[in-house]
Amino acid sequence: MSGTLISSLVWVPRGKAAHEPKRYNLDDEELERVGRLGGPGVLEQLKEEMEGLDVDEGGWEDVDSDGEEGSDSEVDEQDGEDKESGSDDEDVDMDAEPATSKSSDPNDLSAFKMDEYDDEESKGVAMGAFANVKGLSYYRDNNEDPYITLKEDDDELERDELSLLPTDSMIITARTTSDLSSLDFHVYADADENLYAHHDLMLPTFPLCVEWLDFPSGSGSSSTDEAPKSGSYVAVGSFDPSIEIWDADLVDGLYPQAILGPSPSLEKPEAKPAGTGKKKRKQMIQPTANADHHVQPVLSLSWTPNHRNLLLSGSADGTIKLWDLTRESPMPALKSWDKVHGGEKVQGVEWNKSPAASGLDKAVLSAGWDRIVKVWDSRAADDAIGVKMGSDVECVRWDPWEPTSFFVSLENGLILTYDSRTLSSQKSGSLSTAQPKYTLSAHDGAASALDVNPHIRGCIATGGMDKMVKVWNVLDEETEGVKGRKREISLATSRDLGLGKIFTARWSPDAETPLTLAAAGSKATLQVWDVASNPGARKAFGDRLRRHGRELGEIKKSGGVVAVDGGGEDESEGEN
Repeated sequence: MSGTLISSLVWVPRGKAAHEPKRYNLDDEELERVGRLGGPGVLEQLKEEMEGLDVDEGGWEDVDSDGEEGSDSEVDEQDGEDKESGSDDEDVDMDAEPATSKSSDPNDLSAFKMDEYDDEESKGVAMGAFANVKGLSYYRDNNEDPYITLKEDDDELERDELSLLPTDSMIITARTTSDLSSLDFHVYADADENLYAHHDLMLPTFPLCVEWLDFPSGSGSSSTDEAPKSGSYVAVGSFDPSIEIWDADLVDGLYPQAILGPSPSLEKPEAKPAGTGKKKRKQMIQPTANADHHVQPVLSLSWTPNHRNLLLSGSADGTIKLWDLTRESPMPALKSWDKVHGGEKVQGVEWNKSPAASGLDKAVLSAGWDRIVKVWDSRAADDAIGVKMGSDVECVRWDPWEPTSFFVSLENGLILTYDSRTLSSQKSGSLSTAQPKYTLSAHDGAASALDVNPHIRGCIATGGMDKMVKVWNVLDEETEGVKGRKREISLATSRDLGLGKIFTARWSPDAETPLTLAAAGSKATLQVWDVASNPGARKAFGDRLRRHGRELGEIKKSGGVVAVDGGGEDESEGEN
């Protein structure tokens, strides 16, 4: 991977983000919370650091390295003494350059006697723009100045600047540029074709995956308590084994809402040299996996509205963990599975988000570096069923239209879709020989991004290392409602969005924007593509959307592509 990229993104469903986000406030209550979050000794350390910041009424004090306040007057007096001592000195260095007249030195302003201006008495009438003004008063705040009738309300200006409209959508990206990693919060206004950065949060390590959730972590609620209020939060998995959950409605936040795993005050598990003594490439011993928390990078996260207090994570340590967000942070995992993929790195994990009435709301889809994709019940992981892939797995996604079906994208550019009911049990250790429902050759190179449209059946978006984003149209008896309809798969539209290699692409979750896609990649730039502005896509999906009682929006003037700060390419480039 490049050092500059967006590794993952997630949409915040419209209406879930606060219309008036708040500024972060590090008060005594927050210090207490951060102290509990950080573990033993962190609160005392924070208080010591806060006490060491000396602030007077006029601002920060100027303190030198010895802890004493510096004085400009002392420097001036010293310079004056040097000047006086040098003026009467009759010893001249013969090797020095000859002295020049004062007028020949452009930096010598002594002739103007500027140091004596304050001592001179005013002998004339005031000049300039204020010649008729007898005296002036200076007000630190414009609200105190009686001559200013339109008063400024800084709080109101800030609220207006940060406020969101009910029609605004928010997109959160995990971005790394050089040595700086951050969560960037973008606002997309569909009607105005506007995409702008709203605020960001600095991250301590390289982020690998993000997931949005509405559950307030560490709330301490149980199943018998009243359901906790909804909010807007984002979970971040990174090279650090801990998972951080941030409040997405706080601007300029310094500390996460919760930490899943070891607290910052504890030593993090790290890989260590094997100690072979050879000068060749060192063999590294990875820390041993445990049931409480991850010990290697977190590669995948998944949350479901069916079980709001539960979060799934997959890691390079070979384990899949289930977290109960009602626990206090830093919290241990509720459950841990280390044999689902035989200890191999877990590349992807996803809850089945179908309604609880379907009976599949506890089903989990996972993929490992063993090239096996498995479907299993979170209550009985030993009964997993799976299938072996012919290449490394890039992404896995449940089909939102068929609860028992799922999609897999591979490093060789193929997209496969399976019906989990045709897979075999893994109890005997044998692998399934089930054939996919269909195979799609999507990209030249790895199909690194995959998403299934939740608003239009048979609409699939893929992105690849070939820098292309493609939208596919699947016609069959399910999408057309015609029994016996032969399946046809076609490319509705494709485009090089100028994002470099595509690492992530996700459909909007909002029904008002059914064909709006956000994508990002190796150039660390986010773009939103309204696919409905493409004639081929309108023809392919317009009638299907009307059957659900909705209409496609108007064709955008920009051609449907909106970039941050207007950095998009020519709308005709790369489009088929």
